[in-house]
Amino acid sequence: MKLLSIAIPCYNSQDYMEHCINSLLPGGEDVEILVIDDGSKDMTPEIADAYEKKYPGIVRAIHQENGGHGAAVNAGLKNAKGLYFKVVDSDDWVDADSYQVILAKLRELAGGREMLDMMISNFVYEKEGAKHKRVMRYASVLPQGRIFGWEEIRRFRKGQYILMHSVIYRTQLLKDCGLELPRHTFYVDNLFVYQPLPQVKYIYYLDVDFYRYFIGRDDQSVNERVMIGRIDQQIKVNKMMVDAYDLWKIPNRKLRHYMFNYLEIITVISTVMLIRSGTAENLEKKRELWRYIKQQDLRLFHRLRSGIMGNTMNLPGRSGRKISIAAYKISQKVVGFN
Repeated sequence: MKLLSIAIPCYNSQDYMEHCINSLLPGGEDVEILVIDDGSKDMTPEIADAYEKKYPGIVRAIHQENGGHGAAVNAGLKNAKGLYFKVVDSDDWVDADSYQVILAKLRELAGGREMLDMMISNFVYEKEGAKHKRVMRYASVLPQGRIFGWEEIRRFRKGQYILMHSVIYRTQLLKDCGLELPRHTFYVDNLFVYQPLPQVKYIYYLDVDFYRYFIGRDDQSVNERVMIGRIDQQIKVNKMMVDAYDLWKIPNRKLRHYMFNYLEIITVISTVMLIRSGTAENLEKKRELWRYIKQQDLRLFHRLRSGIMGNTMNLPGRSGRKISIAAYKISQKVVGFN
């Protein structure tokens, strides 16, 4: 069995996927790199096949009809033979030194008495044109140097979240929790990191800047214009997160609090994008989203609305929307959207 499976969802990624794959090759025989060609129309399939031929036993090319980012992640998980599983998007890459630290720690913990469920590390916003590269760190909230559980975490600040870039999950845990992401849907990374959390028991945090998250392409999913154009997919993911759990029944108080906060920021993003679009249709979609939450879980609705961010995003009238947009610009700097 391999130590780590890394899935790289690729759709028309010919211009940057080689940089991503090359950054992962130093993992050697401990790692399998699953390059998932999601029905690409450019040279992506040929590049994937060439790497598989050059690095047999390390790189595997998987070709499928186009199903979107979620379908590519699903294909990676289905084919994964590693003890642990990570997703690296094709326009991102990993830091070489941190990579070796991660692999060494996974090797060490793989033989331990407690089966590690999730490893967390830092990621860097590689924002094009930005002189200062912001790093999402967790040293202020997570213990270091040992395995720990949810009861030992401290309070996450607003804007500090465990994202897909941060996590390596135990492969079997993802399969056991029935994780299957929706097809032809963007923003499923939020489901990927949210849905397995209640099944996670043993966690380890490494304070290394491992994942490099590139932000700057005009067609990127976190580009604001693109997000508004795909707002129905954002709403779909938001609703699936609402439906995933009755959060009031999550027994661990600290995990429950974190999941409330994560659902809150996703709902704020949906809301503010609908506001920023400025169309009557999307303002009605905003009202419909909040009606949906209210109908599904009245206590959750009041919890989200009563929070500072929920209150700010739902102020009435044009002046209220202006305040909401100003709040978004602050959160934009925190979260790092393009």
